[in-house]
Amino acid sequence: MPFSVATWNINSVRLRMPIVERLQVEQAPDVLCLQETKVPDELFPEKAFRKLGYEHIAFHGQKGYHGVATIARRPIEVVEKRRFCEIDDSRHLSVTVKAGGKTILLHNFYVPAGGDEPDPAVNRKFKHKLDFVAEMNAVRAEHDEHSGSILVGDLNIAPLEHDVWSHKQLLNVVSHTPVETENFEAMRLSGDWVDLMRLNVPYEEKLYTWWSYRAQDWQASNRGRRLDHIWSSPNLVPHFAGYEILRLARGWERPSDHVPVIGRFNLDSFVSP
Repeated sequence: MPFSVATWNINSVRLRMPIVERLQVEQAPDVLCLQETKVPDELFPEKAFRKLGYEHIAFHGQKGYHGVATIARRPIEVVEKRRFCEIDDSRHLSVTVKAGGKTILLHNFYVPAGGDEPDPAVNRKFKHKLDFVAEMNAVRAEHDEHSGSILVGDLNIAPLEHDVWSHKQLLNVVSHTPVETENFEAMRLSGDWVDLMRLNVPYEEKLYTWWSYRAQDWQASNRGRRLDHIWSSPNLVPHFAGYEILRLARGWERPSDHVPVIGRFNLDSFVSP
């Protein structure tokens, strides 16, 4: 059974609903995970999604900031809206979804950006980010012969040297500092998560999912970072059929600074290793 999951920091779902609809029409992912929806739950544009055949909707939002939503063409069941760092930000949502006769636990994350100064002693936003990633160590890639886990979202860290346009120039820039990247990778490994986007991609190949609004010509300068991720439990790796970074979406009308990433799986012969 083909199964696809898209992740996209949309930077206001109501403002960018036209390009969200374009993604759904052109790509038709089974599940769409959005971050930075910036809308309280009571104002989430459910009708627009239902018109396109996405009848199953879960959200964890707040007014003007943050927010995550998981929208599906098949039934989903909310598992948790986890609170991190004793702060009531809407940054996590997990659901279960059936695919290939198996149960997939799907985490949707929006990790704090961390502000501009990479020093937790003077920048509370950066400290919050580090604390948030530390708490993510408790999020495990649960799996057995009947189930698996997927984690997606804007994780706001580009962990590897070639996940940024210049490793040397960004070593002291929030999202690629050593304290972030080392803690991030340690967290991923401790949770038994597999970085699917780097699974069959040469280490030297540049991968970006985000291009700053500040760039006069984002396409020409190509100063990107890989901030959006797709991870899975080890038992889903043999069923991973690849992914696509929709770079062209950065040039759509009134775009987000992030682009969608779509992961595809074939779960016909799902087995646990």
